[in-house]
Amino acid sequence: MFKKFFKKRQDNFHRLIIEQAQITLKGLEQLTAYMNGNQAELAQQITQSEKEADEIRRILIDELNRTFITPIDREDLHALSRAIDDMLDYAYSTVNEMEILKVRPTQHMQRITSLLRDAASEIYMATQRLEDHPNVANEHAQRAKALENRVEGVYREALAELFSGPEDVQHVVKMLKKREVYRHLSNAADRGDEAANLISDIVVKMT
Repeated sequence: MFKKFFKKRQDNFHRLIIEQAQITLKGLEQLTAYMNGNQAELAQQITQSEKEADEIRRILIDELNRTFITPIDREDLHALSRAIDDMLDYAYSTVNEMEILKVRPTQHMQRITSLLRDAASEIYMATQRLEDHPNVANEHAQRAKALENRVEGVYREALAELFSGPEDVQHVVKMLKKREVYRHLSNAADRGDEAANLISDIVVKMT
């Protein structure tokens, strides 16, 4: 009976992390579609995904508080859940800022969100492989990190373009608005990199 209960607890943690990563991937797919269509309906979908992910994270933390022994170090579980959650939070705040500031998507924003979606996909696959195939999970984590590096490259290109325009007041206002959006996207990439690093650390402890 105890073994069955313990195994169920183990499965719960892996299931919840996988579910959280899956919802985050869905949110990044919605963000990519938003950048290509800029539809109000997609903004609402991202908001809903963010709420769903928050609920999963609340359940995971509750499980952590009720469980003495966890299959993965509890601090690593908590940090990984937070990093994955932050990716989606920044996707939500990106859209929120664009709606408030009336910023239209740029080609750089489209490229960055496409890379973020791919990174979220790699993290999702990593969480799926973490329990039974940790080395494969680590390979996915490394791909996610490589995508984050590409995001930073596009981010620098975008900033360089912003600051190369005319110096009139109207351009400066537009520049500041777009820079705020790029900052949210860059932060999402940073959290993806953090999630990938945590997965790699977990793999080292498991093997």
